[in-house]
Amino acid sequence: MSVLPLHHNFADQMPGFYAPWEREGFADPTLIYLNQELALELGLDPEKLQEQGDQLFCGNVLPEGTVPIAQVYAGHQFGGFSPRLGDGRAAMLGELVDVHGQAWDLSLKGSGRTVFSRGGDGRAAVSPVLREVLISHAMHHLGIPTTRALAAVATGEFVRREQMLPGAVLARTAASHIRVGTFSYFAAQGQTVELEQLVNYSISRHAPSAHAAEIPALALLAETSAKQASLIAHWMSVGFIHGVMNTDNTTLSGETIDYGPCAFMDRFDPATVYSSIDRQSRYAYGNQPGIGQWNLSRFAETLLFLIDPEQDKAVEIATATLREYSGLYDAAWTERFGAKIGIQATVHDKPLIQAFLDLLELHKVDFTQGFRRLSAVLRSGDVAVCGLFPSEESFAGWSEVWKERLVGEHDEIADALDRINPVYIARNHRVEAALTAATSGDLAPFETLMDLLSQPFTLREGFEDFEGPAPSAFDASYQTFCGT
Repeated sequence: MSVLPLHHNFADQMPGFYAPWEREGFADPTLIYLNQELALELGLDPEKLQEQGDQLFCGNVLPEGTVPIAQVYAGHQFGGFSPRLGDGRAAMLGELVDVHGQAWDLSLKGSGRTVFSRGGDGRAAVSPVLREVLISHAMHHLGIPTTRALAAVATGEFVRREQMLPGAVLARTAASHIRVGTFSYFAAQGQTVELEQLVNYSISRHAPSAHAAEIPALALLAETSAKQASLIAHWMSVGFIHGVMNTDNTTLSGETIDYGPCAFMDRFDPATVYSSIDRQSRYAYGNQPGIGQWNLSRFAETLLFLIDPEQDKAVEIATATLREYSGLYDAAWTERFGAKIGIQATVHDKPLIQAFLDLLELHKVDFTQGFRRLSAVLRSGDVAVCGLFPSEESFAGWSEVWKERLVGEHDEIADALDRINPVYIARNHRVEAALTAATSGDLAPFETLMDLLSQPFTLREGFEDFEGPAPSAFDASYQTFCGT
């Protein structure tokens, strides 16, 4: 049996949705990361992967019968439509079936040119590859749907960016790589037969019950809307800013994908933007829910002919489904933020939640620590224990109203709070320090951070420096980049 027992259902069933990929090869690859936890979930042998991973996960050696492909898609990038993007530096090797029978795409990122590279070299550097490893690892252990890194390989070669940087390849798994932009590509071409085929494939893979619906395409839209509403509410609850919420980064699976200019927010401010290319703050933290609905509207536009033959009627039906997104998001947001303050929240609790967020914003309090300290306040009964506000009075008024709303023993609620409010997130300054060291060949800071992020809710002695935000000077000038 192959060390990577790949299936090729997408390649077999969806000709015309991709281009073949031919590997270029790397002279001196070295495996620098293997996700043994994920390997076991996929039913793979970590020892064999460790032995063969340097060649497998850069594409030098592929299992017999592998059909590597580069998928085609379009995308609305910062609101403007690009009709033909596609995998410019990624190749999908096939699907792996995990121990529960679920299929997962396995792709290589940074593995070389494809027909969609648009003049790029198709390569990636160590820093953005390990950044995706770190952030996707953090997201997974926070319980947020995400693509996951199976492995990373240093290629032994250099890539030219603003300077010469050591190269790397990421091996990534995903429930699929079908995006809103995939539908947009075929809609822009007027290829209705292919669109219907894509709808049927996507339903089979991500929303099987939609096959039995009166209007399957509408049911797929509703299912995708629900997944995106839940996903973005989860992002908001941990202060995550995606940074590039283009439609080509909006998945039908409801997973977070593309960890280029993303970041976790330190001091709470809904206007926070880190991405160097988001000059209009389109994808700021506070704009993410609305952008989610905008992206879903672009998805709905591609499905209209399958919803009703009369355009106006189709628009009316699709719009009604899209309106449900706001309620779904609001319910998910209220539930998650309610849990973060220890209550089973209803719509009547939104003012209490918002009042705490307003306090965090007014006093420039760290988002993650602000919520984490609530458990200490409950256990001690003393608001001073919070220690994040300029005076006890600024927090005490809200605290009294909050405590009156709590139901149950405070120690038990405090324990529940510690299970939902993390101690450790992928702090920007810690991520950058780890990536800088890794670029120079020192993986120790990266490995330390990965270990902490594996158990983000568990306090560790000796790692106090990893709990708090970056110095103000760092945060004020910090920017993230695409990594292309």
